[in-house]
Amino acid sequence: MSQQPTRILVVDDEPQIRRFLRASLGVHHYQIIEAATGEEGLTRAVADHPDLVILDLGLPDIDGTEVIRRLREWSKVPIIILSVRGRESDKIDALDRGADDYVTKPFGIGELLARIRAALRHQLQSETDQPLFRAGGLAVDLARRAVTVDDREIRLTPKEYELLRHLVIHAGKVLTHQYLLREVWGPTFMRETHYLRVYVGTLRQKIEPEPAQPRYILTEPGVGYRLRDADE
Repeated sequence: MSQQPTRILVVDDEPQIRRFLRASLGVHHYQIIEAATGEEGLTRAVADHPDLVILDLGLPDIDGTEVIRRLREWSKVPIIILSVRGRESDKIDALDRGADDYVTKPFGIGELLARIRAALRHQLQSETDQPLFRAGGLAVDLARRAVTVDDREIRLTPKEYELLRHLVIHAGKVLTHQYLLREVWGPTFMRETHYLRVYVGTLRQKIEPEPAQPRYILTEPGVGYRLRDADE
């Protein structure tokens, strides 16, 4: 029995973007479902049960952030924002509302494909509850709370481990500064971004081959951090 193709719902009012994605992603055996408005996108999400949603924020009827909010009322489907809006505040708002990733137009299809694979893999890992994460030489065993780099055990402080744990369970997804501060330090620390910078710095010193050019913990400038997924 042949495997069903992965279904991607593209919600974008620009016909040329939808046409480009239909051709570019179709080559990689993704099945594309199209919607030109937010309301149409919500309707297609209910009817077609896509495996992933690519969503523009600037839609002609309702804002993309409203589409995220309404989708998240009933669905955990991965959502990748593909938007010309490049302001940090727009990215943070979309991610905090439940988007999984954010790609700014103009974009490279190679980068988008990598983000799609990461989002789909994270969704699968969430469903199967895999306790072991690997990316390159980095391995994190969540069941044993063990971290190794190239088979060498790394000792982390409780806060360093908790920070890495959140990045691991959301591997490939951008986590905002506010999210990490709230989850690791608590809601009263959500403005203390210097805490986060210091701990990310020490964590990189321990797990990165070249801390000044990080391979694993990637910075999304002004927004947050993302842990490199397995095959990026």
